Amino acid sequence: MASGYTGERRAHLQALAELLPDHGLVSRMVGGDEPVLWAWHPRTGRQTLVFATPSSGGWVFLWSPRGQGGADDLDRTADALRRTLDAAPQGRE
Repeated sequence: MASGYTGERRAHLQALAELLPDHGLVSRMVGGDEPVLWAWHPRTGRQTLVFATPSSGGWVFLWSPRGQGGADDLDRTADALRRTLDAAPQGRE
């Protein structure tokens, strides 16, 4: 059963997805009734799932490892996600 936030969650994830190509990333919405965004960097091959969740300060995006960005500043969030996926994996140069 989808939550009451599904439509709003989907809208935030889609808005972020629209900006990702400008930051060199590719994405695809996955998850059906409870959407998440699968994002990857075509050059590095690194990928992550991006979750959107409501918080006391508005909607927040979360991704691994330890990534976070606000839905109120999508460009900054897209840039932070790109930096995460552009970085070499821990333990590698």
